[in-house]
Amino acid sequence: MALSRSRFLSCLTAGALALAAPAAFAQTYPDRPIKLVVPFAPGGATDILGRLLATALSDKLGQPLVVENRPGAGTVVAGGMVAKAPADGYTLFLGASTTLTLNPAIRASLPYDPLRSFTPLGLVADMGLVLVAHNDTPGRTLQEFVALSKAAPDKFSYGSYGTGSSVHFGGEMLKSATGMRMMHVPFNGSSPNLTALMGGQVQVAVDTVVATTPLIKAGKIRPIAALGAQRLALLPQVPTVAESGYPGFNMDTWFAFLAPAGLPAPVQKKLEKALGDVMADPALRKKLVDIGLSPAWGPGSALQERIERELPQMRAVAARADIRVD
Repeated sequence: MALSRSRFLSCLTAGALALAAPAAFAQTYPDRPIKLVVPFAPGGATDILGRLLATALSDKLGQPLVVENRPGAGTVVAGGMVAKAPADGYTLFLGASTTLTLNPAIRASLPYDPLRSFTPLGLVADMGLVLVAHNDTPGRTLQEFVALSKAAPDKFSYGSYGTGSSVHFGGEMLKSATGMRMMHVPFNGSSPNLTALMGGQVQVAVDTVVATTPLIKAGKIRPIAALGAQRLALLPQVPTVAESGYPGFNMDTWFAFLAPAGLPAPVQKKLEKALGDVMADPALRKKLVDIGLSPAWGPGSALQERIERELPQMRAVAARADIRVD
């Protein structure tokens, strides 16, 4: 009887310690630098976003957030790396819609699962996409261009910065929504995509507001429509696709904070609160707008819901347009 009671007390103590451990860990977390994995090369809008958030979160958490750029395979390299990292709060991930809703729609094999491999911490920003034209391309409005492409389908092609990219999905969604006829021509990045457009190799292109705005303002290319639900702060004169006669159209790219799956709940709560506080800062929000991003804070639950909502939509687009990478 005494032995049984002793075992019971030991189990009770062990259970209490197990329950107390995460809370105690959260009280001391973080006690060393945190790594923030960015899935793109230095210098682009995503890298700038990561570094702005890293600096602000460092101030909130009292430890440095060190940015580690891990580009490759459309964010697959970085996603796989974070999915395999310890769930201790010392590896965070600036994921993108490419990581979470596009790659799963076009790749048969991934080193991560968009819903099961990560702990969602929050949505942070959207980046608008724009349909732009060569200056000599006829048609000033989207409806005029749609009519022209239907009348001469063999004459029109659109550029993107890569097969399976957000702008490729945007172009195929435009074709489906409007009935326009044009061939997809993928390039390896925004720079060659827009260079080809300016050179007349393609009549139109879909690219990001960040990449297109300087060329639009310099008069080198012409905007036709913004693909998102709202007009863009950097290009307020450009109507949306929905405003151009195709209600309900909405496609952009977005960014979110994640950690490996299994992050202790107290650490998740601490990181989510710090991120929410940072995203509420007017100075930071202005910096994001200035580089062409739209602040779009939502907690981890909102990120989870967005992934669950968009995954089937993007899979349907990929199936309809036969977009595949593997």
